[in-house]
Amino acid sequence: MRTIGSCHITTTNDTDKIEFDWGVIHLLCEEPVTGGKTMSFGSVVLQAGQGHIRHNHPTADEIIYVVSGEADQMLDDEEPVRVKAGDCIWIPQGVYHSTINRSDEPIHLIVVYAPAGAEQVLREDPTVKITSPSNQ
Repeated sequence: MRTIGSCHITTTNDTDKIEFDWGVIHLLCEEPVTGGKTMSFGSVVLQAGQGHIRHNHPTADEIIYVVSGEADQMLDDEEPVRVKAGDCIWIPQGVYHSTINRSDEPIHLIVVYAPAGAEQVLREDPTVKITSPSNQ
């Protein structure tokens, strides 16, 4: 990580690798990394045929940006819609949603939570494997 004044430049090599059977998350901007409290930002890779099942964030809005690939996106318990590279999904706080990769290739997403903090529940999942930057 590089610090310039009160700013930070981070890479996936600077952050915990948060692994699930469905994919990997690197939270590039979160309070423990950058000190930021107003929003958090992360990179997500969903493995082929896998995804993050129905859940919500009671205290934060979420933005999902599809960098590459395609997925089925369920929003507000409605029928899933297909999202693809270049699509941006805004999810208000409390709304149930899921993202499922229906392809044979991993897909890459960017996620933002505002305010920061909602992402910390990922670390509490009993199936999570967290690898610190020094062990990657």
